[in-house]
Order: sequence, then structure tokens, then C-alpha cells
Amino acid sequence: MSMLGRLYRSEFHVDFVGRRRVWYVVSGVLLTICVLSMIVRGFTLGIEFKGGAVFQFPANGGTVEQVKDVLSDSGVDASDSVVQQLETSKQFRVQTPTLSDEETARVEDALAKRFNVANPDENIAVSTVGSSWGSTITNKAIKGLIVFLVLVMIYLSVRFEWKMAVAAMAALIHDLVVTMGIYSLVGFEVTPSTIIAVLTILGFSLYDTVVVFDRVRENTAGMATSSRRTYAEATNDALNETLVRSLNTSLIALIPVASLLFVGAGLLGAGTLKDLALAQFVGIASGTYSSLFFATPLLVDLKRNESEVRALDARVGRARASRARSARAAETGQTSRSVRSRQGADPAGADADVDGPDVHEPGDAVGVASGMRTASAAAAAGHVGVPSAQRRGPRSKPTQPRRSGGKKRSR
Repeated sequence: MSMLGRLYRSEFHVDFVGRRRVWYVVSGVLLTICVLSMIVRGFTLGIEFKGGAVFQFPANGGTVEQVKDVLSDSGVDASDSVVQQLETSKQFRVQTPTLSDEETARVEDALAKRFNVANPDENIAVSTVGSSWGSTITNKAIKGLIVFLVLVMIYLSVRFEWKMAVAAMAALIHDLVVTMGIYSLVGFEVTPSTIIAVLTILGFSLYDTVVVFDRVRENTAGMATSSRRTYAEATNDALNETLVRSLNTSLIALIPVASLLFVGAGLLGAGTLKDLALAQFVGIASGTYSSLFFATPLLVDLKRNESEVRALDARVGRARASRARSARAAETGQTSRSVRSRQGADPAGADADVDGPDVHEPGDAVGVASGMRTASAAAAAGHVGVPSAQRRGPRSKPTQPRRSGGKKRSR
């Protein structure tokens, strides 16, 4: 909880751009798995795209194997048919290849007899789609997707710049491949609902990417004269500034989609919702990932060789080197002042801060020199080694006082 609190208070800084090679590897592995699945497994196309007939009728205690036996007896290739048992409604849903009107009526009668369906015209729902109509829908969907991508490319190139448009398109293709690859891995049918969901999530991915790119443009607007941070650092700051917004938007969008997918389709058995919900769920999650971890780091790599970006990086490097030299000089001056302060406070103990007995502070050298000059002056005066009594000269004897009235002594 503390990490989430720091994240939502914008105190959690992530190095998206500095670790972009890690994200490239993750995206590369994910894209490789999805592409291999689409090549090897392929897609389970719905009846709208490949054509065919769909029969839905009461199960009445029957099994899937019994349904396949009925299809084989009616001359329909059971291996190319899809039989699903709908648990919530206690019905079977059978999708077969394209059938003629006679083959459709024969299969309907056989199913009604085998599973004791009363009043087949009302209790057996039959819908047929021709293969030409399915191919037409497929071509229209592909053309619509291409037109959508071209228009988005033009808009981003005019609104921002062409390199941002390239990065955004790469993120869109990333999301498209991941979504369709998950569809191939899971085995869900590709229906018109799937195409609608894919177009929806591509728009969502674009929205998130455009929000990030707009903040990147604001952070790098004055880079011709700036020297505070490099282009990569300004871009990474833009990602962190929009991180909470992106996560909140994605979370709010994922909650109802997850309800459709796991509750509606999973628990309640609403099979018509799962095609729409799966594409939206995977697409929204992939769009959030690509906006943060793929599109913006790719933009940094696309712009790193521009002259303005290189000049900005060089200015930032010089400014930081100058600040580092100033800091070292200030630290050196502070250290010198501290040493002189300690010497002035305790001259007698100046040697206590120096390791080794033979190392003296400058004050000790001055004292020794002064003592040597005093000794030399004394020696020059001739007083070195002479007792103090002799240095004052001979002392006169005290005069004896004469006695009054005394006799002279004869010699």
C-alpha cells in the first residue's frame, strides 16, 4: 500500500527510457509468440467471414458426439464443423461449412428426429451466410483498417511531427498484433464484433499515446536554450507525470470490460459478448503498456541523432561538469578553513590531528626557527656556556670600616 500511495502522490519515479532495452526484449518475445501462433494455429473465423450455416436447438440430453454423428450421416463434414454445448440454455450450437438449401433442410430434419425436437420450425434456429458475403466483409474490414491507420499517421504528423507519428504507428501495430495473437492462442471466433473491438482499442491506444506525446512536447519546448536536462530525461519525466493518469484511465476502462468477459461470458454464458470483451480487454491492457514502455522510448531512439538533441545533451553535460567542479572547489575550501580553525583554537594540540610523530604543523616550524635564532644570537655575543656569575665580571671586595681611636700597626 505504501508503494501505491507514493505512486498516486507522484513520488514514485520509474526510469522508463533508461531501461528501454528491457522493454524492447519483452515486446519482442510477446510479438514473436503472437506471430507464431497466428502462423501455426491460425484463426477461428466466424460464419460472417468464411460463410456457412448455423443450427441452434435444444439438447434434450444429447451429446456432442451424437451431433457429429448426425452431421456425418447427413453428408456434412463433421471435422470442418464446430459443435458447442451452451450450458446456460441447455442447447447445441452447430456451425457447418456452406450448405445448399437442400442440404440445410436435410440436416435440420435429421437433428429434429435425433434429439426429439418438437415443432422444428420454431425450436431450431437456422441462419446461413454465403461465402461471397463473408469474403466481402473481410475485405471491407481490412480496407477500413488501412484507411484508419493512414488517417491517423497524417494527423499525428501534422499535429506533432513525423517521428512521433512513426512511434505511435509502431505502438498501434504492436497492440494489433498482440490482440490478434491472443485471439489465435485462445481460439475465440473472429466475428464482426471482434473488428469493432479492435478499432475501439486502437483508438484508445492512440489517445493514451497522444497524451504522453503532448507532455513530451511541453517538456522539450525550450530545448534550444535549456541546459537542465537531456531530451531522454525530459521524455522520461513526461512519462512519470502522466503515469497516474494513464493507469487511472486504463483501470476505469478495464473494470467494465472485465465484467463483460469474466462475468457475462464466463459465468452467465453470454457467448455473443466474449468476442467483443476479449479484444477490448487485451487491447486496452496492451495499449497502456505500449504507450508507456514502447512508443515513448522508441521516440527517444528516433530523435537521439538529431543535431538539436545532441547539442542539448552536450550543454547539459558541460553544465553538470561545471557544477561538479564548483562543488569540489567549495568542499576543498571548506576543509581548509576547518583545519585552520582547529589550529587556531588549540595550537598546542595541532599535531593531534596528524598521523605520525615526525609531522609538524606550520606553527611548530615557526617556533623551532625562533628558538634557533635566539641561540645563534647568544652564541655570537660570547655568552654561550659561560656561567651567569662570570658573565657579570669581577666583583669588588667590600670596604672594611675603620675603627675609631685605634692604633696604627707598624710595618
